[in-house]
Amino acid sequence: MAHPSQLGFQDAASPVMEELLHFHDHTLMIVFLISSLVLYIILAMVSTKLTNKYILDSQEIEIVWTILPAVILILIALPSLRILYLMDEINDPHITIKALGHQWYWSYEYTDYENLEFDSYMIQTEDLNPGQFRLLETDHRMVVPMESPIRMLITAEDVLHSWAVPALGIKMDAVPGRLNQTAFIISRPGIYYGQCSEICGANHTFMPIVVESVPLEHFENWSSLMLEES
Repeated sequence: MAHPSQLGFQDAASPVMEELLHFHDHTLMIVFLISSLVLYIILAMVSTKLTNKYILDSQEIEIVWTILPAVILILIALPSLRILYLMDEINDPHITIKALGHQWYWSYEYTDYENLEFDSYMIQTEDLNPGQFRLLETDHRMVVPMESPIRMLITAEDVLHSWAVPALGIKMDAVPGRLNQTAFIISRPGIYYGQCSEICGANHTFMPIVVESVPLEHFENWSSLMLEES
């Protein structure tokens, strides 16, 4: 999760987020090189009193500064399109989970099970245990098996919400009357935090998302306990 004074992204916990981080670094390097070149040209023009007559009217320079930006855009667009298609890929998911946004909490339904569903409310500050995070902990976590394709169906009951978990590279709008879907694979066990990323009312900041990734055996034990309680 994020920590104070953090400048970069959170550590990637899914293959898609790793690709997004690599694309970010790739694009940032291009922006840095362009900025350096422009700064150098500005300083050179301001600091010298000499004029090069070949720069005032040069067909070659005009060709270069027309073609070069097009090449740079291609270098950015091709990796970007690749990642966009990767994010839309949903191949043979092992589990499908429906996330339903309410004012102001989330409900989860494990559609592969007959009666496995629960509401997830934020834990109030006075009820937190030592080591838990304020405004991020919930009374029920969304538990998923690690290294398994998970399909998320996301919608809302009342107003616009947004189901977002930065470490997984996921941000999907929850729209009433519309069923959006996305997918992810968590690479390692852990607890990953997110929040509603769409201003949805007075308590918008109080509907966190907690995803817990566990080995498959532990997930089966957890699902059996949840089914017994229901």
